[in-house]
Amino acid sequence: MQHILTVLNNWFWWEDMWMPKNCSWANFKDHDGYVFPKPQQLLATIPYAFVMLAIRFFLERCFAIPLANMLGIKKTRRVKPQPNPTLEAFFKECRKPSQSEIRGLAKKCNWTMHLVEKWFRRRRNLEIPTLHKKFQEACWRFVFYTTSFTAGIIFLYDKPWFHDIWLVWLNYPFHSVLPSQYWYYMLEMSFYWSLLFTLGIDTKRKDFKAHVVHHFAALGLMFCSWSANYIRLGTLVMIVHDFADIWLEAAKMFNYARWENTCSVLFVIFSIAFFITRLILFPFWILRATLYYPSLYTDVLVPAYFFFNIQLLILQGLHIYWGYLVFNILKKFIFVKVLRIPIPAWAKISNDKNVKDDRSDEEEEDSFSDAEEEYMKNGHKNGSSHPLLNNNH
Repeated sequence: MQHILTVLNNWFWWEDMWMPKNCSWANFKDHDGYVFPKPQQLLATIPYAFVMLAIRFFLERCFAIPLANMLGIKKTRRVKPQPNPTLEAFFKECRKPSQSEIRGLAKKCNWTMHLVEKWFRRRRNLEIPTLHKKFQEACWRFVFYTTSFTAGIIFLYDKPWFHDIWLVWLNYPFHSVLPSQYWYYMLEMSFYWSLLFTLGIDTKRKDFKAHVVHHFAALGLMFCSWSANYIRLGTLVMIVHDFADIWLEAAKMFNYARWENTCSVLFVIFSIAFFITRLILFPFWILRATLYYPSLYTDVLVPAYFFFNIQLLILQGLHIYWGYLVFNILKKFIFVKVLRIPIPAWAKISNDKNVKDDRSDEEEEDSFSDAEEEYMKNGHKNGSSHPLLNNNH
């Protein structure tokens, strides 16, 4: 077994996989004040991810919750549905039963159809995060993206390749790693590791799978760019991605607080930032630099180079997908709130005048009457049915 692992390790770190011609790992040994990236350094991002989670826990409890209360976001209490093994078993297979299925379940449980519908509504609501929880997550990400983008500007503003991207390949692969670049990678990678660790408890949206792909692509990109010393390009990719996310998380926070006008303004700013950074700068600035410029500077056509570019193209595909979602929300906002004109049929937008995130699940209204509550608790104890609930409609 140990022999197999040694062979796999030697194959994975084969120099022809990562290095240009006439270059070896020996060239990446530190010397004369030059410090080069070492793949094993990235192992530190795992414990740093747990530090990131501790910071998140502290910020959510000591900053986000008081801020949510100050903005008037009420911490709702979800009412659990009456325990019912039959309905619970069906819920695991289907969250929203049809009318015929509800009728059959009502007969099995000796309940009214109305009570079965209420049970499923409450059960679905239990799996939808409260506004308080959503606000805490948005607040944490807003703080991180703001911090990361600010750090990126401080680290990169005086670097020549930040102003002239042609220089990202100049003298490659002999680029010394600066302390600021090291900590920038540690910050970003530990954050994305922490997002993967909390996938099971964070709010799940309709584009959940796209986010999982994005997190793995981001980690793969950072790992590859560090190991093959594409660090100049890697830092540019990170700073381009962080800027738009600041405005998105801010818009979410004010959306949860029901500050509609502020949310709308922030969402418009986010939309502009997204289209400029993800659909203009990323493909025409960064992708051009990584797909075309290398042929003019040096021979870098090794497997790591192709893997790096595949990950970048995956990100660009996600940008197009998210751009479509953003465009749909922006379309609603322009037609309903700005132009205030009749909604055209082709626009396919609802009559809701709020700009909502199409990826989010909405909590359903849940209001049992006192009579229904009493029936749920005591109705079956004496085998009788409540006079108000003896019809099945």
